[in-house]
Amino acid sequence: MSTLIVLLPPRDPAVRSEEWHLPELPFLLLDKRNVTQRTGRAALGLLPRASATVLIVAARDLLLTAAPLPPLKGPRLRQALPNVVEDQLIQDPHTCHIAVDPVALASGARVMAVIDRGWFRFLMEAFANSGHRNVKAVPAMRCLPLQESGADVPNPFVAGVLGEVVPTAPALLVGEAMAPPPNAVPRVEIAIARGEHAALGEGLAIPADAATATLGALAGAQPMTLYTLRDVPGAEPRLSSVSGRAGIPGAEPLPFEVLARNALANRFDLCQFEFAAQPWRLDRATMRRLKVPVALLAGALIVSMIGINIQWIQLSRQRDAINAQMTELLLNTFPKTTVVLDAPDQMARQLDRLRLASGQLSPTDFLSIADAFARALGPIPVNGIAALDYRDRKLDVTFKPETKVDPGLQRRLIANGLTGSIDSNTGKWSVRSGQ
Repeated sequence: MSTLIVLLPPRDPAVRSEEWHLPELPFLLLDKRNVTQRTGRAALGLLPRASATVLIVAARDLLLTAAPLPPLKGPRLRQALPNVVEDQLIQDPHTCHIAVDPVALASGARVMAVIDRGWFRFLMEAFANSGHRNVKAVPAMRCLPLQESGADVPNPFVAGVLGEVVPTAPALLVGEAMAPPPNAVPRVEIAIARGEHAALGEGLAIPADAATATLGALAGAQPMTLYTLRDVPGAEPRLSSVSGRAGIPGAEPLPFEVLARNALANRFDLCQFEFAAQPWRLDRATMRRLKVPVALLAGALIVSMIGINIQWIQLSRQRDAINAQMTELLLNTFPKTTVVLDAPDQMARQLDRLRLASGQLSPTDFLSIADAFARALGPIPVNGIAALDYRDRKLDVTFKPETKVDPGLQRRLIANGLTGSIDSNTGKWSVRSGQ
């Protein structure tokens, strides 16, 4: 199963929701053995398709906070989450999507990720409309590596410089805006992982020359580990220039592939509640993909129904023609017949009457069936019969208990123009004419 890992840009607060637009996105494509198959940068519609898609959500769009949660699940938990994080947000919590980390902290508190619901829905719908179905979203700060030496620290402080702040307004993307002054200090995207086992975190954009002082003040007395993202596909010149101008001392390089693989291994999926992955979702993208198969299925059903109706009409006409021939034959043979209800049965009855009138026995008469049955007995003695009962043109034969009926009786009955069946419960034979 192939996996596509994509690094998302942060939401530009200066851009209205109607103008949200995703620029070209860096990605890493892994095959089913998790071997790097392809890296690059492409527009959303040109990203390679994969069985699973992992989105690295920008740290500036997220807040990872911890709090005790009530013992609720499903929709009831979703309704209670805004009240839990209300005191920690400036934005209305009811306009935010809140996801819960499946792993609880040692204190029993649960880590929650808070993101603007409109922006997160825009991201999910954009990838869904582009054909990416199995989507997982992880926080960028959870993708920062935690060194073994820092794993024993109760509250580590890990920060990562993930690149320069790039405006995402449509006008800026097409180059209509004025270029920034050449001496302007660039701002960089910072992802921070802190707290117990670096489970909490946030993101911010700060001037590159103030990164060290700002992060040092935020870290306080805790030891700080700083990374700088490197080898981002399609952005090598820009990142190298940023690093040179930023002059962040002590920053360790963080290859993009390491960041992407950490995202793949992370268990905190932001796609929860209404954004949870569903095996079947009848949305617009699904309808577009199913349009041709549904049309073919509908066409096949219509053709089948037309064929069945045509065949039924043909068989109905053949039946009417045969019934008309039998009725005509009956009326020609017996002109005095006034009402025809069942031509074959009426013909058989009329022939039986003629046979009786001429002194001939009918094959279904008692004497005819009894005579043929006597010839079919073979080695079975005649005195082995306990009772004979004739009714409805059928002869019921009961053998004595000590009489042994050989398996060849059925074959001899057929040879004499009879058909026979045995009742397994009573052992009684039912014999009738085979004509």
